[in-house]
Parts: sequence; C-alpha cells; structure tokens
Amino acid sequence: MIIDLNGTQMEATEARIDPADRGLTLGDGVFETIRVRGGKPDRFEAHVARLRDGAKVLGIVMPTTDSGIETRLIDVVKANELSDAVVRITLSHGVGPRGLLPPDPAVPTLMITASSRPDIAGPVKAIIAMTTRRNEHSTTARIKSLSYLDNVIARREAAGYEVDDALLLNTQGRLAESTIANVFLMINGALLTPPVSDGALPGVMRADLIARFRAEEHPLEIDDLARAEEAFLTNALGIRPLIEVAGQPIGDGEPGLITQMLAARL
Repeated sequence: MIIDLNGTQMEATEARIDPADRGLTLGDGVFETIRVRGGKPDRFEAHVARLRDGAKVLGIVMPTTDSGIETRLIDVVKANELSDAVVRITLSHGVGPRGLLPPDPAVPTLMITASSRPDIAGPVKAIIAMTTRRNEHSTTARIKSLSYLDNVIARREAAGYEVDDALLLNTQGRLAESTIANVFLMINGALLTPPVSDGALPGVMRADLIARFRAEEHPLEIDDLARAEEAFLTNALGIRPLIEVAGQPIGDGEPGLITQMLAARL
C-alpha cells in the first residue's frame, strides 16, 4: 500500500512515525474517513472543514491548504490503483517532548492512506453499551480525535454479545450515537437524531440528512427505541438499517422503507 506522509508518497512498509509523535503518545490529533467514488471524494469540503475545526480545538496549525489535501488524497487513491475507496486523513500535533504541552512552534504530522471500499454491510443488531458512556460535556465529543477508547471499549462489549455494534448513552442516560455512526429514529413520521449537545458527533452524513431531508435534532431516550417505526446508522461510508437493540426488534425487525430509500440516494 502506498501512503502520503507529510507530502511524500511511499510504501506503507517504509513509512516512519517518530516515537515521540504526540498522536502516538497522547492521542493528540484528529482524523477523517472519506468515501471515494469514481476517484472523487464524497463531501470533501464538509470533511476537511470538520478536520480544520478539530485541529483548531487542539491548537494544531494545518500544514497545507484544503486543495493541497485534496490533491494528495486523489493522488494516493490513484497510486493504489483504486477508484472506489476509503481514505483516512490523520493529523497529529507532531513530535514533542515529555509532558502535556506541545512544542512552540509545533510541526504537525499529516498522513493519508487509502484502501478498497469494503462490501456493503448488512442490517445492524446492537446492544446498549454498559461499560462506558459518552461525555457530552467534553469538547472532544465534538471532534474526531485520535483517542477513540470509549468507542473501542463499547465495540468490544458488543462483540462479546456477538452483535454488530453498541449504542452509547451520554451521562444523562440519553442516546448519543453508536461506536462508529450517528443514530436516526423514525417516530410518528418524523426523522429524529440526538443533538450534538447530547454527545452526538457532528457527522457529515448526519448534516446532509438534516439539511436535505428535514431530519430533526431531538433528545432521544432508550424507550424511544421501542416507539420507533424504523432506525438506521450513518457515517461516511453510508447508511445501515438498525433492526434490533438488546434483543428487541426495531419496528418489524426489518430494514424500513425510508431507510432503504435514503441508502439508495446517499
């Protein structure tokens, strides 16, 4: 696999991340996952805007322009002879000394990788994560930081129950998101999703659904799952029906018509 590391293409096996890189030692960085179709990145402007917003929160100065990132991204996809792909952009605060404060000035690390797009995954059966919760009061709940440990813990919990994912509650016990996606419920004909203030990551696909299909931000309780006619999860790779949570079916336990329509259009 060929990657781009700080503007230079190389084989992944030849790449070197400094052992003192703050992304490795402290999780001090952000990332984006972008779907590429026909060699073109989906919703690139929205993804790079979120990357910049996250970098600003962490005090990371972007090392190149938006167009520079897009050019590197497309070139990496071409170098790997891909057309439909998944690209990850990883940005860290770069190399730093021991301690929490980054050096001044800091030299960020920017890495871009590309891989084949996985097969379209089927409907999701999930649990409610009991081992961890989403902290809606934390600034990092609003950015895609390199520290994904709560999500990892919840996903391992789901694997223990042999299901596909886990839904994360916030500190108030309301629904926030799944380990890798935003959550949408169809209730009484309204398409609802937890607000960012409840710990939902401001997803790019989520924003698209709110803007184009009149989805509404609304606090959601666990009991709302039983009221939903259908439900689905969204991330950069698409939409997946959510058909069961904690052994209880959502609606009739089958992918809903609205879910299927949106998946086909997006």
